[in-house]
Amino acid sequence: MEIINIRSDTQTLPSAGMLDAILHAQLGDDTYGEDPTVKEFEKLAAEMVGMEAALLVLSGNMGNLTALMAHGNPGDEVILDPDSHIFYYEVGGLANIAGLMPMPVPSHQGMIDPEELAGKIRKPNLHYPECRLLCLENTHNRSGGRVVPLQLHNELCQVAREHGLAVHLDGARIFNAAAAAGVRASDFTENVDSIQVCLTKGLGCPLGSFVAGSKEFIGKVDRARKRLGGGMRQAGVIAAAGIYALQNNVERLREDHQRARRLAEMINGLPGLSVDMETVESNMVYIDHSESGMSTSELTSRLKESGVIVSTRPPHHIRMCTNLHHDDGTIEEVVDRVKKVLCKEEVLA
Repeated sequence: MEIINIRSDTQTLPSAGMLDAILHAQLGDDTYGEDPTVKEFEKLAAEMVGMEAALLVLSGNMGNLTALMAHGNPGDEVILDPDSHIFYYEVGGLANIAGLMPMPVPSHQGMIDPEELAGKIRKPNLHYPECRLLCLENTHNRSGGRVVPLQLHNELCQVAREHGLAVHLDGARIFNAAAAAGVRASDFTENVDSIQVCLTKGLGCPLGSFVAGSKEFIGKVDRARKRLGGGMRQAGVIAAAGIYALQNNVERLREDHQRARRLAEMINGLPGLSVDMETVESNMVYIDHSESGMSTSELTSRLKESGVIVSTRPPHHIRMCTNLHHDDGTIEEVVDRVKKVLCKEEVLA
């Protein structure tokens, strides 16, 4: 039985073309600024997101953390959604490493209300930490891969500007957001100071992310990366995969979105399962199994036995995420296996 890993878009393996690019990459010492492939990648990455400069880092977590360290000093305040990746999934690095104080502003299925944001920004006071930064996320992972519309994104940036705050965009899947919104990735960066973009998600690289911003800002990020132990040597092997991804895997993201939508339509309404179709905007499908009679762990275990690997979103959701390894046949096979799992549950009941 073939295993179908639809847990995340991070589960991809390099294509033959990407492996060939890695094999033939020109290499040097990146710590000395001498790796030509890294330089080529960083120039291309900055151009694609409309920024002055970019820096290759090892992961999205490192990218966000180094950006936070460059933006603020220990004790400064950062405003962000408690359901954001930075707050929820990055081991508290903004506090225990960057030393920053989070001020949560809850989103509504990934959307922050500009008035609520403004209400959280306090005037300077001796008793308060200094508010330095607003962090946004697009697409928004925990809301089901939702796309924050460009107009709302710009309204939030405007609120930050009016209060003297910098803006960092966790754009791990910004190319997904741009594809779904029908705009350029650079349209989302016109009013931000920095962005982190992940290469290992829809773009299919084995590792790596980049941070982009002004040359001065990227210089600070570079120092933060070094402080974290992120100085790299012959990093062209990573950068070559990144170049290939940016040149070949951005436009095809729409295929992932189409297949995710098809998957959601086929699963929605199966016995005990439902999908909020309004949230299916990119490559993620959040499936509510609360009426199935199974716990999250039980359902994921039975799916795994049937050869389908998914991720959990307790207490009553699982997530499926399409990627470049999935075709139309994959989607149909996943649905068939889900149906068989549900049929077994009905028999056992």
